Amino acid sequence: MSKATVKVERDQYKVDGEFSAIIPGTPIRDEEGRLCGVTKPRQIVHMHSYGGEALFFDALSKGRLLATRCANPACTAKGTVYLPFRTCCPDCLANMEPIDYTEVAKAGAKVYTFIVTERSGAFNTLVKPIRFIDIEFPGAATLLKGYMVAGEPRIGLRVVPVFRREHPTFTITDLAWAAEGTKPQDLPPGFSFASNERIPGAAVVQP
Repeated sequence: MSKATVKVERDQYKVDGEFSAIIPGTPIRDEEGRLCGVTKPRQIVHMHSYGGEALFFDALSKGRLLATRCANPACTAKGTVYLPFRTCCPDCLANMEPIDYTEVAKAGAKVYTFIVTERSGAFNTLVKPIRFIDIEFPGAATLLKGYMVAGEPRIGLRVVPVFRREHPTFTITDLAWAAEGTKPQDLPPGFSFASNERIPGAAVVQP
Protein backbone atom coordinates (compact mmCIF):
# COMPACT_ATOMS: atom_id res chain seq x y z
CA MET A 1 0.00 0.00 0.00
CA SER A 2 1.44 3.38 -1.04
CA LYS A 3 1.42 6.04 1.67
CA ALA A 4 -1.44 8.51 1.37
CA THR A 5 -0.27 12.07 0.72
CA VAL A 6 -2.02 15.37 0.04
CA LYS A 7 -0.78 18.64 -1.44
CA VAL A 8 -2.46 21.84 -2.55
CA GLU A 9 -2.36 23.03 -6.14
CA ARG A 10 -4.35 26.06 -7.33
CA ASP A 11 -6.31 26.13 -4.06
CA GLN A 12 -7.41 22.50 -4.43
CA TYR A 13 -6.39 19.35 -2.59
CA LYS A 14 -4.52 16.87 -4.75
CA VAL A 15 -4.47 13.39 -3.22
CA ASP A 16 -2.15 10.52 -4.00
CA GLY A 17 -1.82 7.00 -2.67
CA GLU A 18 -4.31 4.77 -0.91
CA PHE A 19 -6.54 6.36 1.72
CA SER A 20 -8.22 3.14 2.76
CA ALA A 21 -7.05 -0.46 2.80
CA ILE A 22 -8.41 -3.84 3.82
CA ILE A 23 -5.95 -5.65 6.06
CA PRO A 24 -6.08 -9.47 6.21
CA GLY A 25 -8.17 -10.67 9.14
CA THR A 26 -7.50 -13.43 11.63
CA PRO A 27 -9.83 -16.18 12.80
CA ILE A 28 -11.48 -15.96 16.20
CA ARG A 29 -11.64 -19.36 17.89
CA ASP A 30 -12.90 -20.63 21.23
CA GLU A 31 -10.88 -22.63 23.74
CA GLU A 32 -11.62 -25.84 21.83
CA GLY A 33 -10.48 -24.44 18.50
CA ARG A 34 -13.91 -23.93 16.95
CA LEU A 35 -14.23 -21.00 14.57
CA CYS A 36 -16.41 -18.25 16.08
CA GLY A 37 -15.70 -15.34 13.76
CA VAL A 38 -13.02 -13.31 12.08
CA THR A 39 -11.43 -9.92 12.67
CA LYS A 40 -12.03 -7.19 10.10
CA PRO A 41 -9.16 -4.70 10.42
CA ARG A 42 -9.20 -1.61 8.23
CA GLN A 43 -6.78 1.27 7.71
CA ILE A 44 -8.30 4.67 6.92
CA VAL A 45 -6.50 7.98 6.44
CA HIS A 46 -8.57 11.08 7.22
CA MET A 47 -7.94 14.56 5.80
CA HIS A 48 -8.55 17.21 8.45
CA SER A 49 -8.77 20.68 6.91
CA TYR A 50 -7.91 23.59 9.23
CA GLY A 51 -9.19 26.45 7.10
CA GLY A 52 -8.70 29.75 8.89
CA GLU A 53 -7.26 28.03 11.97
CA ALA A 54 -4.17 26.81 10.09
CA LEU A 55 -2.23 29.89 11.22
CA PHE A 56 -2.72 28.90 14.87
CA PHE A 57 -1.37 25.36 14.45
CA ASP A 58 1.53 26.49 12.29
CA ALA A 59 2.48 29.08 14.93
CA LEU A 60 2.65 26.36 17.61
CA SER A 61 5.36 24.61 15.59
CA LYS A 62 7.29 27.89 15.67
CA GLY A 63 6.96 28.34 19.44
CA ARG A 64 4.24 31.02 19.47
CA LEU A 65 0.69 31.13 20.84
CA LEU A 66 -1.92 33.01 18.81
CA ALA A 67 -5.28 34.36 19.94
CA THR A 68 -7.86 36.35 18.00
CA ARG A 69 -9.53 39.71 18.59
CA CYS A 70 -12.66 41.28 17.14
CA ALA A 71 -11.75 44.44 15.24
CA ASN A 72 -15.20 45.28 13.88
CA PRO A 73 -15.94 48.89 14.94
CA ALA A 74 -19.69 48.19 14.77
CA CYS A 75 -19.50 45.20 17.14
CA THR A 76 -20.49 45.60 20.77
CA ALA A 77 -17.70 43.14 21.62
CA LYS A 78 -15.00 45.01 19.67
CA GLY A 79 -11.58 44.38 21.18
CA THR A 80 -12.58 41.13 22.92
CA VAL A 81 -9.76 38.57 22.92
CA TYR A 82 -10.47 34.87 22.42
CA LEU A 83 -8.28 31.89 23.17
CA PRO A 84 -8.87 29.22 21.80
CA PHE A 85 -8.28 30.80 18.43
CA ARG A 86 -11.52 31.70 16.63
CA THR A 87 -11.85 32.77 13.04
CA CYS A 88 -15.16 34.63 13.43
CA CYS A 89 -16.52 36.83 16.20
CA PRO A 90 -19.35 35.03 18.05
CA ASP A 91 -21.22 38.34 18.41
CA CYS A 92 -21.02 39.94 14.96
CA LEU A 93 -19.66 37.01 12.86
CA ALA A 94 -16.98 39.22 11.30
CA ASN A 95 -13.55 37.77 10.61
CA MET A 96 -11.29 38.35 13.58
CA GLU A 97 -7.69 39.50 13.57
CA PRO A 98 -4.96 37.10 14.79
CA ILE A 99 -2.77 38.41 17.59
CA ASP A 100 0.33 36.91 19.16
CA TYR A 101 -0.53 36.33 22.83
CA THR A 102 2.66 34.48 23.77
CA GLU A 103 4.14 37.23 25.94
CA VAL A 104 0.86 37.70 27.82
CA ALA A 105 0.71 33.95 28.46
CA LYS A 106 4.31 33.86 29.68
CA ALA A 107 3.68 36.73 32.09
CA GLY A 108 0.24 35.96 33.48
CA ALA A 109 -1.29 32.59 32.54
CA LYS A 110 -2.56 30.59 35.50
CA VAL A 111 -4.53 27.45 36.25
CA TYR A 112 -8.25 28.08 36.65
CA THR A 113 -9.09 24.44 37.41
CA PHE A 114 -7.63 21.00 36.70
CA ILE A 115 -8.11 17.24 36.69
CA VAL A 116 -5.56 14.41 36.76
CA THR A 117 -6.52 11.20 34.98
CA GLU A 118 -4.90 7.77 34.77
CA ARG A 119 -7.18 6.69 31.91
CA SER A 120 -7.78 8.11 28.48
CA GLY A 121 -9.74 7.46 25.32
CA ALA A 122 -8.72 5.58 22.20
CA PHE A 123 -5.71 6.89 20.26
CA ASN A 124 -4.43 8.94 23.19
CA THR A 125 -0.79 9.94 22.70
CA LEU A 126 -0.25 11.79 26.01
CA VAL A 127 1.82 10.26 28.80
CA LYS A 128 -0.32 9.18 31.75
CA PRO A 129 -1.17 10.37 34.30
CA ILE A 130 -2.45 13.32 32.25
CA ARG A 131 -2.63 16.64 34.07
CA PHE A 132 -5.42 18.45 32.23
CA ILE A 133 -5.76 22.14 33.08
CA ASP A 134 -8.00 25.07 32.15
CA ILE A 135 -5.86 28.17 31.69
CA GLU A 136 -6.97 31.77 32.15
CA PHE A 137 -5.14 34.72 30.64
CA PRO A 138 -5.17 38.43 31.51
CA GLY A 139 -7.42 40.28 29.10
CA ALA A 140 -8.94 37.18 27.45
CA ALA A 141 -12.65 36.42 27.59
CA THR A 142 -12.24 32.63 27.43
CA LEU A 143 -10.38 29.74 29.04
CA LEU A 144 -8.05 27.45 27.10
CA LYS A 145 -7.86 23.74 27.85
CA GLY A 146 -4.42 22.16 27.90
CA TYR A 147 -2.14 19.76 29.73
CA MET A 148 0.92 20.07 31.94
CA VAL A 149 4.22 18.36 31.16
CA ALA A 150 6.19 19.76 34.10
CA GLY A 151 5.04 20.51 37.63
CA GLU A 152 1.91 19.61 39.59
CA PRO A 153 -1.29 21.53 38.93
CA ARG A 154 -3.15 23.54 41.52
CA ILE A 155 -5.73 26.29 41.22
CA GLY A 156 -4.02 29.65 40.78
CA LEU A 157 -0.66 28.14 39.75
CA ARG A 158 1.28 30.32 37.31
CA VAL A 159 2.13 28.37 34.16
CA VAL A 160 4.03 29.11 30.96
CA PRO A 161 3.49 27.69 27.48
CA VAL A 162 5.89 25.14 26.03
CA PHE A 163 5.92 23.94 22.45
CA ARG A 164 6.78 20.73 20.61
CA ARG A 165 9.13 22.23 18.06
CA GLU A 166 10.97 19.02 17.21
CA HIS A 167 8.81 16.80 15.01
CA PRO A 168 5.60 18.80 15.57
CA THR A 169 2.28 17.07 14.93
CA PHE A 170 0.50 20.31 13.91
CA THR A 171 -2.23 19.49 16.42
CA ILE A 172 -3.16 20.99 19.79
CA THR A 173 -0.84 18.51 21.53
CA ASP A 174 2.08 20.62 20.25
CA LEU A 175 1.10 23.11 22.97
CA ALA A 176 1.64 22.14 26.60
CA TRP A 177 2.20 23.95 29.89
CA ALA A 178 4.82 23.95 32.62
CA ALA A 179 4.85 25.43 36.08
CA GLU A 180 6.53 28.83 36.21
CA GLY A 181 10.19 28.39 37.06
CA THR A 182 10.58 25.05 35.26
CA LYS A 183 14.08 24.55 33.84
CA PRO A 184 14.58 23.69 30.15
CA GLN A 185 16.14 20.35 31.09
CA ASP A 186 12.95 19.38 32.92
CA LEU A 187 10.82 19.55 29.76
CA PRO A 188 10.01 16.39 27.76
CA PRO A 189 12.16 15.64 24.70
CA GLY A 190 11.18 17.79 21.73
CA PHE A 191 9.57 20.54 23.85
CA SER A 192 11.00 24.00 24.45
CA PHE A 193 9.92 27.37 25.76
CA ALA A 194 8.55 30.08 23.47
CA SER A 195 10.72 31.39 20.66
CA ASN A 196 11.22 34.97 19.54
CA GLU A 197 10.01 34.24 16.02
CA ARG A 198 7.56 36.69 14.51
CA ILE A 199 4.37 35.34 12.94
CA PRO A 200 3.50 37.37 9.81
CA GLY A 201 0.09 38.99 10.09
CA ALA A 202 -0.16 38.69 13.87
CA ALA A 203 0.65 41.70 16.05
CA VAL A 204 2.49 40.88 19.28
CA VAL A 205 0.48 41.84 22.37
CA GLN A 206 2.58 42.76 25.39
CA PRO A 207 1.45 42.12 29.00
